[in-house]
Amino acid sequence: MTTHTAESATRPVGAADLVEAVRRQPRVLALGEPTHGEDALLDVRNVLFRELVEEYGYRTVAIESDCLAGLVVDAYVTSGAGDLDDVMARGFSHGFGGSAANRELVRWMSEFNAARPAAEQVRFAGFDGPLETGGAASPRQALAALHAHLAARCDASALPCTPETLDGLLGADARWTEPAAMRDPSRSVGRTPDAERLRLIADDLAALLDAQVPDLGDPDEREAWDRALLHARTATGLLRYHSWMADTSPGRLGRLLTLRDAMMAGRLLALAERGPVLAHGHHAHLQRERSAMHLGGRREEWWGAGAIVASRLGEEYAFVTTALGTIRHRGVQDPPPDTVEGLLHALPEDRYLVDVRLLAAALGDVPPAPRTSPWYGYAPLDPTRLAGMDALVFVKDAPEGPEWWPAG
Repeated sequence: MTTHTAESATRPVGAADLVEAVRRQPRVLALGEPTHGEDALLDVRNVLFRELVEEYGYRTVAIESDCLAGLVVDAYVTSGAGDLDDVMARGFSHGFGGSAANRELVRWMSEFNAARPAAEQVRFAGFDGPLETGGAASPRQALAALHAHLAARCDASALPCTPETLDGLLGADARWTEPAAMRDPSRSVGRTPDAERLRLIADDLAALLDAQVPDLGDPDEREAWDRALLHARTATGLLRYHSWMADTSPGRLGRLLTLRDAMMAGRLLALAERGPVLAHGHHAHLQRERSAMHLGGRREEWWGAGAIVASRLGEEYAFVTTALGTIRHRGVQDPPPDTVEGLLHALPEDRYLVDVRLLAAALGDVPPAPRTSPWYGYAPLDPTRLAGMDALVFVKDAPEGPEWWPAG
């Protein structure tokens, strides 16, 4: 009988080994990370994406960043529009534009596309909503773009309002981005009469878009249609999010978490319609199991984007998580030897791809206790959830580099 060990479950990190470990080529290949802000993890993502593009025909990378800001990056990599410094500043949310690894990803994609026709180019996408930890964006950008798309293609009488009416109802963007609204529902504009009317207008605009029959044989029209659908989902999602920011019930924060991941799932499903996608973000958003966190003195649980997408795509969704040995500059030192991270950290190489089925066999019937982290920003591996993963990437150490993520 074969005896499995942690070492026997490992292989080099590469696209070919990843596809073999996953046992298929999924339409959405989700690579989760246990923390943000570490370029060592993004370097692994970059290598895998390049190999997936070159060897398996993947053409889209989607990261946990603002979906509307991501359009700036996509325009740059597909057409060279803009300046790279400006693109990194405007095309990412959450501070991700400051990452050297993200900059290298954008540079490589632009270089790859330079001599290729549009149908063969790689594409960039954000799959998060226009949301930050402390609040949400104004729905102005999404609503105005959706209205303009329809106004160019429909009779004015079919539209629920004029651009001037839309602008008047939106008012100043500062009303929507008020920082205090996340903690104080009374500071939110989300359930004012103007906001409620905007929700009806957004719904009417989205319904009007659904009723159109575009010429999808025209690549330019297909692109415009996909973008309009993105603006429709974002407009309705943002207005719904703002409405729940104004809610005063105990379930308010849990509802906001649910709405955010539902927006993420909608974006990933739309991207998957045009071809296979490598999605990269925190594993709390991409895992198949329910996500959980303590927020506002309560434990909140919700179904994340990965669970929603997996329920829709089935075997065409794969989830690969990443585990880390140390993040010494964050106080995360060598893992205890009796944890999964400790077993893998004791092996000689710096990076491994781990077959979770063989790892589970090596661990036996009783999985080891999960590692605990002294730093809130790092989520250790939960060994009881190996069955919900298709593979595991292990990185021994995340060395300190330039500070680009606001981890404080």
